Amino acid sequence: MTKTRMAAVDVGNDAVKANFGKMEQAFYIPNVVARDMEDRPIIGIEELDEKDPVDNLHIRIHSPALEENNAVYRVGTLATKTDNSTELDPGSNKSEEDQTLVMLLTSIALDAVSSHHFKAGKSDVIDASYTLGTGLPLREVKEGKDVGYRSQLLGSVHQVEFLVTPKYQGKKVNIKFDDVKVYPEGFAAYVNLIMDNDLNVINKELIDKQILIQDIGGLSTDIAVIRNRNVDDDKAQGFPLGVAESLEQIREEIRTRHGVELDSRRDVVDIITRKNDRHHIMVKGSRTNVHDITDRILLELAKKEYRNLRNVWQKNSQTEICYFVGGGSAVLKDYLKALNNKLDGFNIDFFEDEQESIWMMANAYYKLIMDVVNKQTLDESQEAAAAKEE
Repeated sequence: MTKTRMAAVDVGNDAVKANFGKMEQAFYIPNVVARDMEDRPIIGIEELDEKDPVDNLHIRIHSPALEENNAVYRVGTLATKTDNSTELDPGSNKSEEDQTLVMLLTSIALDAVSSHHFKAGKSDVIDASYTLGTGLPLREVKEGKDVGYRSQLLGSVHQVEFLVTPKYQGKKVNIKFDDVKVYPEGFAAYVNLIMDNDLNVINKELIDKQILIQDIGGLSTDIAVIRNRNVDDDKAQGFPLGVAESLEQIREEIRTRHGVELDSRRDVVDIITRKNDRHHIMVKGSRTNVHDITDRILLELAKKEYRNLRNVWQKNSQTEICYFVGGGSAVLKDYLKALNNKLDGFNIDFFEDEQESIWMMANAYYKLIMDVVNKQTLDESQEAAAAKEE
């Protein structure tokens, strides 16, 4: 029997961040898919295996959990290069979208073929067993959607076939989940704040404080209220507000005003957050400032996010600090800080390391699922010891 492998996967609206094993492998894949044909034409096919598989994911996916079963997709960076690519729409539920499962299963299949943890059988088929930690927005968990999402994953074998993908063309991965834990995203962020990767408590001063965690994603914002080391389900709130719609607005205005077509929201994020030439694009070979577009649209979104913070803080007046996390917080950080200095002056904090903020959920799921596996291993050892004494 093949031993289960740990997977901690954050299907973010901007990208999938996934940790595998004992953090020895990680993938970052833009959350973009495009339907495709089985034999996609490529230029320079003899050089295919010299390319990076993560940037050239071309797959067929078979799973009873999908509405469109057995479909062929370009996934991630490869999908951004097509005219028919799709990203998750504002107002959609992450737990009910095929795209969420396509991204999740693709990242896991990529680990299975590249980690050498599983051996391929006949016909290049790999049977892979995983224990998965993942999450959903607080609003969806409060509505009970985590139950159906978990059962979809647990109840079937899911097959990912690599088609015209470097190094892995022709390989198939049968994915089976031994266990799946679905966590509310706000609670996961709290776990990441107070535990290191070895599950030791850090930031002890936060343990007994009442704190808020405002997680700004692509399609939604969660504000978790943490008291007595738990999420207060009654006080926690989820809002159908994220950065995706604003990024689309920026993308559309750049196209209309400058005639420049950006491939995806990821390109807009890069323009806003990169260290050099921030808020600039190339127009017909000339460096062009688009700060007036990005500034106006992002400030408007930041005002809405700040209003949500104010409303939740007023209802939880004994809050000591609010931490902003998620990819959206990295985009809006400067605007939120400026608004807070000008208005209420709440005690707020950001993660200056943008990578830490972006990877926070995936790292938290790793810690949570590692804790589950460790407890199961301990229980099994104790049962074995008890049986031996009998």
